[in-house]
Amino acid sequence: MPAAPEPKDVSIVIPVKNESASIDVFAAGLAEQTATAGEVIFVDGGSTDDTRDRLRAITKTHPGWRLISAGQATPGRGRNVGARSACLPWIAFTDAGTRADRAWLASLVAATRRDPDAAVVWGNFHPVADTFFTRCAALAYVTKPTPRPGGASRGPATMSMLIRRDAWEAVGGFPDLRAGEDLIFFQKIRTQGARAAWAPDAAVHWRVLPTLAQTFQRLREYSRANVQAGLERRWHYGILRQYAVFALLALLAGFHDWRWAIAIPALFALRTAKSIWMRADDRRMTSLVNPAIFFTVLTILVTVDMATFAGWAQGIADKVRARRG
Repeated sequence: MPAAPEPKDVSIVIPVKNESASIDVFAAGLAEQTATAGEVIFVDGGSTDDTRDRLRAITKTHPGWRLISAGQATPGRGRNVGARSACLPWIAFTDAGTRADRAWLASLVAATRRDPDAAVVWGNFHPVADTFFTRCAALAYVTKPTPRPGGASRGPATMSMLIRRDAWEAVGGFPDLRAGEDLIFFQKIRTQGARAAWAPDAAVHWRVLPTLAQTFQRLREYSRANVQAGLERRWHYGILRQYAVFALLALLAGFHDWRWAIAIPALFALRTAKSIWMRADDRRMTSLVNPAIFFTVLTILVTVDMATFAGWAQGIADKVRARRG
């Protein structure tokens, strides 16, 4: 049975790129941990703002913290560069742009004591939804916590995880992708049969995208990257099937009976109601009957759909250009 690690046996690896607005808050969260990691490694993936300058100043004031430049690197490659540079037998991954609870690292490590055979520990994350729009966005696309051993938790997610170094090596690290690399990595971990534990108390706080325009831009990027990674079945096909139904209803309305068209807004309304009901906490009915919440969630859902299709088209175009090239 492998020995459970101590915090000093853990290297924390964080890929960063253009995080000038959030890196000070993120670093403060790491500095305030109740358990001290053996080392903290920031991997810059080609920042064009002053992220690197800020991190150089930050790492000088914290023994055991260092900054690595990985050139123009995706998050997947950035994590691999950091993991290969790590000197310790366990690696904790988290993402810039978040803020970890003070007991985040201690909770991850504690899970290995409860289950010494675990090769990976999945932590938790909470959305920061402190405006009307972000609260509605959380109702549109942020997953609800799932009951796990020790409590409800979201994840798995790269923003809160701990893995034994040999388990990371066994699956070949993360794919060199802009998005979707986490899903592929998690699947490899499951296929490898690595024993996993859960640490619901190992939470980081992730800020929900604050505007509709940013939501569209970010989800379009994710959609494009997921298509490049060949992950359409996980996301795109489900949305396509819904719009195929809408198209069929529109054809029936145009060529048979106009009343078929009534089903289209009805289905959008049902989808919105389902999203609110599944994701709201203790005020489900209040959220459901609030017109402002309902129509904002509906608008966000449609925006996510449009971003998905736009990114899908870009991803297909990328593949065509790659074949021609």
